[in-house]
Amino acid sequence: MTITSNPHRTLVVGNWKLHLNTSQASLLLHRLQERIKIYRDIEVVIAPSMLVLQPLSVQIDRRKFRLAAQNAFHKDTGAYTGEVSFAMLQDIVHYAIIGHSERRIYFNESLEMIREKVASAVRNGITPILCVGETKQENRAGETKQVLHDQITTALADLTSTEVKKIVIAYEPVWAISTFGGELAKPDDVQKRMDFIRKQILDLYGKRVADTVRILYGGSVDQDIAGGYLSIEGCDGVLVGGASTNYQKFSGIVDTAYRLRYGGGN
Repeated sequence: MTITSNPHRTLVVGNWKLHLNTSQASLLLHRLQERIKIYRDIEVVIAPSMLVLQPLSVQIDRRKFRLAAQNAFHKDTGAYTGEVSFAMLQDIVHYAIIGHSERRIYFNESLEMIREKVASAVRNGITPILCVGETKQENRAGETKQVLHDQITTALADLTSTEVKKIVIAYEPVWAISTFGGELAKPDDVQKRMDFIRKQILDLYGKRVADTVRILYGGSVDQDIAGGYLSIEGCDGVLVGGASTNYQKFSGIVDTAYRLRYGGGN
């Protein structure tokens, strides 16, 4: 059965991680808004720290950008000191990054916890950007497909097929992220993994859902190599880490996405 690529807009997501205080974040957003144009078929998403989400939500040009949370707690309310829930974020963000390798590794987020977060985001009208990917050890041991299968099937277990249609999956091999080694993944290898991810959705939810789910690539993406990944058949965008806090690099990635969409060149 042939699986076609998603016809939706190209998605470029910038994960600012634990960088930038409120004034620095405001300045970076200002510079991005100066440089990035409104592209009809390019969707640009910024994921700043939780602290600056609210002030940036007032400053942001919503014709150009959408906001994402880097994380949130799966319970809507309760006695959970220090946490911020998806319910609290629903009027501020459109997306939420869930299951990033740094959350899995540093904060011991289990498959079950990620499943609860995905369900909570969807319940509160926030689109999950579900991150999946294998470690270097898992890759070398030939366990990549099993890891991806387990991460995907568990995370989506509480969703209906209609809900799955709306989510975003980011393939981020842990060994390609700069924090954990930063080896460049070959586009041909990335395509095989993306095809496998889409096949998992096909097997679980059918062709219509598999064709609709957006799949991104993330892993040390910058303006010099983004085009190679954005050119992959079935790749619907990129999740950018370190380069997203540099307005020249990030706007360059958005420009590359536009040229590929309309001009076919890198």
